[in-house]
Amino acid sequence: MTKKQVDTSLTPQKEAMDIIKHYFKKEIEGDSLARIKGQKEIKKFLIKTEDGSYTLNSNEVSGKSETMHTHHGAITESVEKFVKPSLLENKKNIKVLDICCGLGYNAAALIDYLDPLSKGDILLSLDMVEISTETVAAGLLVPSPVQSHLNIKKAYEEELINQKFARSREVEHEIPSNLFLNVIIEDARQVVLNLKEGYYDAIFLDPFSPSKAPELYSVEFLKVLKKIIKNDGVICTYTSAAPVRAAFVEAGFHIGEGPSFGRKSGGTVASLSLENIKEDISRDDERMIALSDAGIPFRDPHMNLNGSELILNRSKERKIVRGSFKFSSAVKTPLFLGKDIEKDRLGRRILRNTKKMNIANLKSKEAFYLICFQYDYCACGCGKPRIYNSRDRIIKMKDRLFLHSSGNFSP
Repeated sequence: MTKKQVDTSLTPQKEAMDIIKHYFKKEIEGDSLARIKGQKEIKKFLIKTEDGSYTLNSNEVSGKSETMHTHHGAITESVEKFVKPSLLENKKNIKVLDICCGLGYNAAALIDYLDPLSKGDILLSLDMVEISTETVAAGLLVPSPVQSHLNIKKAYEEELINQKFARSREVEHEIPSNLFLNVIIEDARQVVLNLKEGYYDAIFLDPFSPSKAPELYSVEFLKVLKKIIKNDGVICTYTSAAPVRAAFVEAGFHIGEGPSFGRKSGGTVASLSLENIKEDISRDDERMIALSDAGIPFRDPHMNLNGSELILNRSKERKIVRGSFKFSSAVKTPLFLGKDIEKDRLGRRILRNTKKMNIANLKSKEAFYLICFQYDYCACGCGKPRIYNSRDRIIKMKDRLFLHSSGNFSP
């Protein structure tokens, strides 16, 4: 996939990006007021969030657009969903990878939160990756939500000058000597292949939603992140989507519930260390990931497919396994296993789904066999030890359903 193909679906709205390109081109041509003019022009595209920080809309895909941050507060979202769950407070030599760094809010929030300048014994290294040059340039034009954002603006400006996208050094700020900022304008899938193994204390995974940027949520991409993060490192992302959490599990991570600031559901925290998971995901989410086709992740074997291809391939895989190796996700049948249900229209649909999977009824021995590990006691007679984390419960339920569906095992 080319950079141009990715930019079309991953950057903020095209008209705003065209304005940014226009004024930075004017700057390159020698217009000393070009950036000031660009700042004035871009204001009409900025959306002020509740904490006073600004965000931009993304391009529309299938008639839908989304903002780069929640309306409840762009900089506050960064603090609550990325900075705090990363568990970096007591570390001294901190290395963070910020994937899809966008306007630079996550990095600025981290600097502001840790305050390495006043705590001179902290060394903070931030590698910030963004595929869109125009989005990085937008980070120069938006009002800084916190003072620490000036560090990001300075780093952005230097890289844009290096890329010959900008010409003038207009950010009057000196980055502290214990703060190391590295801006990389490239496809994150290519960037991560060249990073050190076991290097990062935290990774901020902040693309647009899985429906818009599935390539950065694939099993293969997360497996690379597994190589470059430390064993006690933490990955934070704002999404709780089933295919994303399923991909984390398949890639070998423990997963937990992240904060729900500004959204109906929480984000996701992932780590190779179970000690970093403070709250399991819900039992309902575990079941849907393990037992239904909603838990089919995105797959990008050579990390070169575009978003449309990934979405289509996942759709095909879901159709293949639905009703044979996975419950249909349509009426959330796995949530009703082990429960009584009314035999109304919904109940009849659920019972049809269980019978397709060769499970006689919702309270049959087979049904309890599938969900046994979600109980504090053995519910099916297997007598197996209990499991106390989401990842391993998901794996066990998934394995049991596969064995049952393939006819190789019955309780």
